[in-house]
Amino acid sequence: MLRRWRLSILSALCGVLIAAAKVSDGSSWGAALFLLLFLGLAVAVSPRVFPRPERAADAGRDGRPVVYWRPGCPYCLRLRARLGPEAARLHWVDIWQDPEGAAAVRAITGGDETVPTVVIAGEGFVNPDPSWLRDRIAAAS
Repeated sequence: MLRRWRLSILSALCGVLIAAAKVSDGSSWGAALFLLLFLGLAVAVSPRVFPRPERAADAGRDGRPVVYWRPGCPYCLRLRARLGPEAARLHWVDIWQDPEGAAAVRAITGGDETVPTVVIAGEGFVNPDPSWLRDRIAAAS
């Protein structure tokens, strides 16, 4: 569980340390700015930004695409951000939380755990372009 939050905790801790250094230098505005910046980064890379993760065994039964992701992955974050509200129409499987999901990704990628990996109608796509995926979601509706 802590593994999923590692990057968020590290970002927040860095923000606190830099803010403490700025306060000791007498720059309270600089401290506040850096603290807000790093806390914002911590939220952005946290698992909470993504829709609630599902188990690989439960995902995809209704024909909706499945996205395999992991916390802290910048490509996963980019995909999630660019999909916007459309992201809620997909199944999201955290491969750090679900060993079966990690195994599915390794099967698609030839042994690597490269994410995001998207499965649409049984076909896997590694790190697809978000606009291409959005078009595929719209076509499936």
